[in-house]
Order: sequence, then structure tokens, then C-alpha cells
Amino acid sequence: MLWAIDSVNVSIHKWLLERTSRRTNQKKDDRSKFAPPSTICVGCAVLLLLLRNEEIIYEEKFRTLMNQIRRWRRILILSLLLLSVVTPIVFLSNRIKSITSVDRGEFIEEVSDIRYKTNDDLRLTAFEQDGEGFKEPKRILKDDELNPVVWSSVSNKSHDGSQSSERDKTLVLSEMSEGNSNKTKEEQALVSQQTTVSSHTAEKFSAKDIQPSPKTKFQRPLAKSEKNSRAQLGPATDDRIKEIRDKIIQAKAYLNLALPGNNSQIVKELRVRTKELERAVGDATKDKHLSKSSPQRLKAMEIALYKVSRVFHNCPAIATKLHAMTYKSEEQARAQKKQAAHLMHLAARTTPKGLHCLSMRLTTEYFTQDHERAKPFQQSYINPDLYHYVVFSDNVLACAVVVNSTISSSKDPGKIVFHVVTDSLNYPSISMWFILNPVSRATIQILNIDDTNVLPLDQAQLLMKQNSSDPRVISALNHARFYLPNIFPGLDKIVLFDHDVVVQRDLSRLWSLDMNGKVVGAVETCHKGEPSYIAMDTLINFSDAWVAEKFDPKACTWAFGMNLFDLKEWRRQNLTSVYLNYFNQGIKRHLWKAGSLPLGWLTFFGQAIPLEKRWNVVGLGHESGVKAGDIEEAAVIHYDGIMKPWLDIRIDKYKRYWNIHVPYHHPYLQRCNIHD
Repeated sequence: MLWAIDSVNVSIHKWLLERTSRRTNQKKDDRSKFAPPSTICVGCAVLLLLLRNEEIIYEEKFRTLMNQIRRWRRILILSLLLLSVVTPIVFLSNRIKSITSVDRGEFIEEVSDIRYKTNDDLRLTAFEQDGEGFKEPKRILKDDELNPVVWSSVSNKSHDGSQSSERDKTLVLSEMSEGNSNKTKEEQALVSQQTTVSSHTAEKFSAKDIQPSPKTKFQRPLAKSEKNSRAQLGPATDDRIKEIRDKIIQAKAYLNLALPGNNSQIVKELRVRTKELERAVGDATKDKHLSKSSPQRLKAMEIALYKVSRVFHNCPAIATKLHAMTYKSEEQARAQKKQAAHLMHLAARTTPKGLHCLSMRLTTEYFTQDHERAKPFQQSYINPDLYHYVVFSDNVLACAVVVNSTISSSKDPGKIVFHVVTDSLNYPSISMWFILNPVSRATIQILNIDDTNVLPLDQAQLLMKQNSSDPRVISALNHARFYLPNIFPGLDKIVLFDHDVVVQRDLSRLWSLDMNGKVVGAVETCHKGEPSYIAMDTLINFSDAWVAEKFDPKACTWAFGMNLFDLKEWRRQNLTSVYLNYFNQGIKRHLWKAGSLPLGWLTFFGQAIPLEKRWNVVGLGHESGVKAGDIEEAAVIHYDGIMKPWLDIRIDKYKRYWNIHVPYHHPYLQRCNIHD
């Protein structure tokens, strides 16, 4: 623009000079034609004066014009500078004002909430500490029928205290109106304590009377944060949180329905409201954690959603697109679940590198020993008066945990005889482990199942016909449990362990259990709602007429892993031949899923006596919802499933019970990089 103004000035100046010179030349020519020579000089002088005056006038006009042009140029430059500086300041000030006008109020509200909550927490904590040494007397209210309702309240004369007392009274009245059929927790506790039967006699007991020996539980002191959380009065709700999240999902659905390049005002507003509401809710899980500005933001979101619903009025098209989006999401989730399940089973079938290293080192050490490796046969191996336990395993570390936990939990380890049964491939490594780590008082026997000559010669070929890709299912050790009377012909009773169990209590009381003519004692898994629940028809094909005729699909199931077997009754009923018959029937046609569990249910159908649940808590290898109290009170915990504690896919919160009995300080474990 300045360049244009300068060019105009130059053009005007040239035009004035040309005009002046043209007029001067014309006058000279005219006078030279008609004026005499004498008068030419006088006329020239006069003409020069006139021209001089006219030039001065033109110069003044030109100077004035140039001054005006310069002034306009300065005004224009200053205006542009002012506009370029002031406009961003005004725009940013309005933007900052619109942002901080909400956030400042929200910050003040949140600070006030924090101050209020902090004072409340301090008051509750102080009350709880003061009340640790005594209990407040309980008040008893009676209705018209003189039925007592026990409740307690804090004696506080403040306004908050009065409100809490009124709330407690309301709760009491609501409990009184429900009737008198329900007992309080204290009454139930007293009844349960009165019905507990003492078990310190040497006679035989029924399965319901046999209880695991109790273990003193250490009650750790509560942390301050736990005290504060327990001292909060009233249940916390999350209705407002759910409503806000529903609105956010609804807004995102509308945004997905909009075109990718759509930047209309309503779409922009919906995006802003969505971000504001997401910031307002944050990571809150309860309504009390929300700021006081969340209701206003929720109301603004509702208004924006109403506007959008008026714009997107084609409901059938929207429903069709939502159905397509839902179907696509479900397909993606289904594919991810399928891939995750495949990878989980693949990881479960793979031996970890550390365990493979440990087995190889122990095997090498076993064959480099010069002394006599085979221990002489001991009379205690067949002594029926001792406590005999057996585990079938090809895992060195798992066997060590089962043996160590059983012996360390026993009150009399000298009466324990542990039989570890493995195959030819893993016999050297397991034998070498117990040679390097001898047990002081208990007796350990390592058996090679291939040397016992109790399995049929075609057992391996028959197992391969089950068409299973899992080597654990078609392993001979998995089905060798059905030959226990043949493997231990001199024993009357034996306890069978899976190699993924940990013993936490003394099990000697099992040997005084009266079996009542039954063959196997096991914990039932037929109670719905529990993590261990599994039905008969889950693993057995009851659509087959032969199966449906002989067995009941509603029969109660039980768990392998910790079982007491009466070998005398087993031999009398010849249940091993029953197993072989069912096994051959399953090979001919599909009657059950591959594995030993469904065959155990059918072989010992009607021959199981239920044990109390605490004898064997299952689910630690596939269920993350097992209660910590049940685990702590259990005599045996079982990592059944594919998430074994020695695998990377384990459930981490359960591994600490297994780690207690693993000797991580052992040189072989450290060399193979096996750590906690």
C-alpha cells in the first residue's frame, strides 16, 4: 500500500512539471511571433515573474498535497499497527474470561469440598481413636410387640450430629417395619458358635464333622486411610456418575453420526460440552467426588443433546447406523476374545524357559553322579498306619512346593510318606532335586510310572485317540490316578494331590474320616453362585442315549486335586475296570470332553462323600473372585485352570501363597533365572 501511494505522488509531480513546461514553451512561441524585439525583453521579464509566481503557487499546492498524503499514510500505518496489536489482546481476553469464569468457581467449590471433607475425616478419625478402648452403650427400641432392635448412634449435639441421629432413627424404623423373621448378624454369629462341634477325639467322624485344624490369624492394625474409609457413614451412591457417563456416550454417538468434515455450530457445541463433562467427571466413581459445577454442566449437555436430536431427526437411519456400529464392535470384541483365549491356552501348554533349564541341569547332575543313586526300599512305603500322600507330576518345582507345604503344615511330619510319581523323562530331574534337598523327618519315594507295569501297553495309543492338542490331557500321568490300587497294593487309604496345590493346614484329621462305604472324599462343586460351580452336562454329552440312561445330569459334581481314596473299597468294587470300560466307550463316540475329570465323575458316580469346603478351595487358576478369607482359612488351595502360579499368565494376587514354599535362594533356581 505504501508503494502505491509513493507511485501516485511521483506521477502527480511529473504531470505538474510537464504541464508547466508546456505552457511556458507555448507562450514563448506566441510572443516570438507577434511581439517586436524591443518589447520582447520586457515581456520576457514580466513573463518570467509571472511564471515564478505561478511556480511558487504550484509548489505550495504540491507541498500541501504531499503533506496531506504523508499524514494519511501515517494515520493508515498507525491504524494497522493498532489493529494488529489490540485485536489479539481483545480476543484472548474474552477467551480467558470465558474459561476462567467457570474454572475459578469450580476450583473454589472443590477447595471448599476438600476443606469440608478433611474436617469431617479428622472428626471421624478422632472419634474412632477415642472409641478404641471402649464400646458405646447400645440403645434398645421396642415396637408394639416388644421386639428389640439394637442400634447405636454418636452422641453429638452439633447440627451434623442431629442430622445423623435422625437418619439412624429412620433406618431403625424401616428395619422394624420389615418384620421379626430376620435375625441380626450378632444373633447369627452366636447361633453359629453354639452349633460348632468340638473335634478332639480319636474316634471316626462323619465328613460334615471333620474340619481343618484352625490356625491363629494375625489381625494387622488398620491404616489411617482404612479407618477413615470405614468411619464414613451411609452408603455412597453413583447414580449421578452413571447419568453423566450415559450422556457422554450419547453425545459421542451423535458425533460419530455426523459427517467427518462437519464443523457446524451444533457439532462444535456438542464437542465442547462433551469435553467439559469429561473433565468434570474425571476418574470419580462416587457422586460425592463430583464438583458442584457438574449439575450445571450436565444441564448444558442435556440442552445440547436436545438441539442435536432436533437436527438428526431421521431416526431409522440413525438406528441402522447404530446397529451397524454395535455389530462391528461386537465382532471386534469376539475376535479379540478368541485370539486371547488361543494365546492363553498356548502359553499354558508351553514349558517356561526357567523350568526347562532347571530340569536339564538336574538331569545332567543326576547322570554325572558316581555314587549309588537308587535308595533302598523302605518298609514305611507300604506301612498302612502312616499318612500316605501321592502326586502325579512332570514338574520339578511344582512337586517341591506340594511336598514342602505338606510337611511344613503337618503337626507330625514323621508319619508322612510322600509318593511322587513321574515318567521316564522327568524321573532323573525330580530324583536329583530331592537328593540335593532331602527332607529331614518325612519319607519321600520317587516312582517311575513306566517301571510299575500297571498301565496297559496300548495306553499311549488310546490316549492319542482323544484328538486333543493339549499334551496335559493326553498324558499318561493324567490318567494314572485310576490305577492307584495297582500302584500301591499294600495301602488301604491314600490322599491324592494335583501338582498345582498348596497345603496350608495339618491334614491328619482326614485319616479319621468315616467313609460310610464310599470310595472317594472330595469337595463338591455343584453349588450355583460359587467360583467352583460346574455342572455334569458341561463336560459330559447327555444327548447320547447311553449316557442319559446311566447317569443323572443334575447329580452333584466334585473336584479333583485333593481327594481321600479308600483303596480297599475301590478294589472290592473293581472300579478300575469300570474306568477302562467307560474310557473305551468314549473313544468309540464323543461322550465327554477330553480329560480325567469327566471320567472320574462317571467312574465314581454315587461313590463320593462330600467334604467341607475349606478342605479344598478351588478356582485360583481361572477365577479372580475367590475371597481372601476363604483362601486364608483353607486347608488346601488349588490353582485349577490354565493360569498356573509358575506361568506368566498367572493371577498375581494369588501367587504369594505359592511363593512361600519356593526356595528361590537355591543356586539352580538362580542360575536358571527363576525369581519371585
